[in-house]
Amino acid sequence: MTNRTVRVLIVEDHFLARMALRSVLSGRYEVTIAGEAESGEEALDMYGSLLPDVTLMDLRLPGMSGVDTIAAIRGRYRDARIVVLTNYEGSEDVFRALRNGAMAYLTKDASGEHVLNAILTVHNGARYLPRAVRDRLSERIPAAELTPREHQVLSLITRGLSNRDIASELLIAEKTVRIHVSSVLDKLNARDRTQAAIYAIQRGIVHLP
Repeated sequence: MTNRTVRVLIVEDHFLARMALRSVLSGRYEVTIAGEAESGEEALDMYGSLLPDVTLMDLRLPGMSGVDTIAAIRGRYRDARIVVLTNYEGSEDVFRALRNGAMAYLTKDASGEHVLNAILTVHNGARYLPRAVRDRLSERIPAAELTPREHQVLSLITRGLSNRDIASELLIAEKTVRIHVSSVLDKLNARDRTQAAIYAIQRGIVHLP
């Protein structure tokens, strides 16, 4: 492989994290940093002008989320190759990222060598999913697709709201809330609201502020 073969766009809003990635990647002959973006909107603009070989994408970004950014880039550039590097590690996070077009998924405790391997693997057209990520993905229950309203109810459950409070928040009847809660528990295979909230957070279905 010739020097500086793979051009990488880094999408990361935290300055120190970008510096760390720059330090890791700039010392490797296999890659060169094509650009750095601090938000999804900036990444989308920069992608069009840079057309990088691989994009290294965080999921938690200001404004447009990482998942939405992946979807937007892939919507315009079908051959875009994207590696997710994030603190999010729930099964839903992995599923959403891959469903929207990411080809690799790493958490930020990954070594520099693993990040480089993911970039090179994706550049060559293959997926890169470490065992821990595959195990997370396998936890996802296919039947656990929540409706938008059920997702709203679950989000409010994780905030500790009662059925009455949820009804007031969503401007729906308390009886309707009870029906949604029952459906959520059934889809998540949770025995009660507390377990549903724990599952939602662990799997990345709901993210706490």
